[in-house]
Amino acid sequence: YAEAICRTYGAEIAIDALRRLGGPSVRTPLEMRPRVWFNADMESRNYIIPGLIAVIMMVIAALLTSLTVAREWERGTMEQLISTPVQGAELILGKLIPYFAIGMFDVLLAVLMGEFVFRVPLRGNVGLLFAMAAIFMTGALSIGMLISIVTKSQLLASQVAMTTTFLPAFLLSGFMVPIANMPIVIRAITHLVPARYFVSLLHGIYLKGVGLEVLAFEALLLTVFGAAMVLVAYLKFQKRLT
Repeated sequence: YAEAICRTYGAEIAIDALRRLGGPSVRTPLEMRPRVWFNADMESRNYIIPGLIAVIMMVIAALLTSLTVAREWERGTMEQLISTPVQGAELILGKLIPYFAIGMFDVLLAVLMGEFVFRVPLRGNVGLLFAMAAIFMTGALSIGMLISIVTKSQLLASQVAMTTTFLPAFLLSGFMVPIANMPIVIRAITHLVPARYFVSLLHGIYLKGVGLEVLAFEALLLTVFGAAMVLVAYLKFQKRLT
């Protein structure tokens, strides 16, 4: 805005000076005005709130499940679970489903607050938003479960979960700094951060109002991430039981 004001004022001074010197009346045939797509008012909340939803989901989901299996090992109840006829997949699902429901309820609250409290426009498909959130939530919960299986300690599990989820999601997902402005090496590392793809999806759905015709690649990578994390957590849990 300041640049546009200075440019307009400078043009007016130049035209006035030319008129005083007896030159012909000059009118600019074209007026150049910069325009910001998808966030014309330059409201920071329209960019930050969607990304914040992804960061909150990543941290909450990983912290919720990072304590589940570790708590069983510390209390000595894991041996009782192993002795039951429950399969490993059933045990993992039993641990994940309640936290999945809690996480999706948190997503609903975050979307409602963004819409009615912060007045962030949701231009895209709500169903697509929650479908992608469910896939991302499944992968994030599985990361927490994997951490819990490996560490066997609630304190260590919570510390590892916070370090491996919050910092990458906050710094390397494009939430605070656009990925295009990062150094090439850091940009390459961001491909390993699942929150990067979910933040891109949220920005596309919230700000641009686009669907899978534009966001198919990010949606595919997010689905691969979710399925891979569930599989790794299951295999690690099966190995730990044996």
